[in-house]
Amino acid sequence: MPKSRCNDRCPPGYRKIHNGGIFVCCYDCIPCSEGEMANVTDSESCFRCPDEEWPDDGKVRCVPKTYDYLSYETNVLPLMFSLTTLIFSSITILTLWIFIHYWDSPVVKANNRTVSIILLTSILLSLLCVFLFLGRPVDITCVLRQVSFGIFFSISLSCVLAKTVTVCIAFKATKPGSYWRKLIKIKISNSLVAICSCVQGLICVIWLSVSSPYQEYDMHSYPGVIIIQCNEGSVIGFYSVLGYMGFLAAVSFLLAFMVRTLPDSFNEAKYITFSMLVFCSVWIATMPVYLSSRGKNMVAVEIFAILTSSAGILGCIFFPKCYIMLFQPELNSRKNNCSRL
Repeated sequence: MPKSRCNDRCPPGYRKIHNGGIFVCCYDCIPCSEGEMANVTDSESCFRCPDEEWPDDGKVRCVPKTYDYLSYETNVLPLMFSLTTLIFSSITILTLWIFIHYWDSPVVKANNRTVSIILLTSILLSLLCVFLFLGRPVDITCVLRQVSFGIFFSISLSCVLAKTVTVCIAFKATKPGSYWRKLIKIKISNSLVAICSCVQGLICVIWLSVSSPYQEYDMHSYPGVIIIQCNEGSVIGFYSVLGYMGFLAAVSFLLAFMVRTLPDSFNEAKYITFSMLVFCSVWIATMPVYLSSRGKNMVAVEIFAILTSSAGILGCIFFPKCYIMLFQPELNSRKNNCSRL
């Protein structure tokens, strides 16, 4: 028997909905909702795809979702970050070689050469940890990327803080019979670097003990995409690491800013002030973007902050000294050292 019909059949990808008329044979066709499909004609309802799949363009069948992360094969950003990291690392190694080559020169001696070498090494390691953020994340890289980033940057900031404290003590020690002369002899800068770095190491150990980072599949943030990312585990642990780094940077900036007007023989505080100003500005500007991003965009923002802040410390503190040692060697003498550095 022929069936009564007052409209065309609903094609696959659509479902029937009663239009409110008096005839049952009259209905409207509406497309399936997002994440649903219908593969038969005149479907009464649509069916939701599994979490790992997504409807095709016609919403006729479910297809596997695509994976999203900072992949070398599908994104140009990892190649750009890798090239930038290698360039900055090469500059850091060159600066390290210059300081070792001029190890006994007045410029190197006047700027606490041991702390300077530790600072350059930590900057190099901070730059190289960028490679842990690139590619498909797994559990081990999720742990290593944040821990190495936190520890290496804390060593760098501890060295900057030690340099700042050394400048303050050196100025105080110029007065005859000053008690501050004893602090110079006991190498307080080396102890400060060790203590501040160990505090960050302890924070990382507690963080990993409570809830360490791990690989996570985010299937719901973007339609048709599975974001492979790192879950930080303990949010308190992650922000404790960032907060401690911010504390070191803030203390270094405040101390260097207060002694920036010292005589020219101690004007390394000016370079430290600029370096910490760059560091704080970069992280303050990128944190809102970082918190509002997801997936590879979040990772890209963090990598940008690492590269920019590392380059800021390297350029502001070490470029003036390298310039004198390479292009104005006549100033690299005991006579002129006090008037320039």
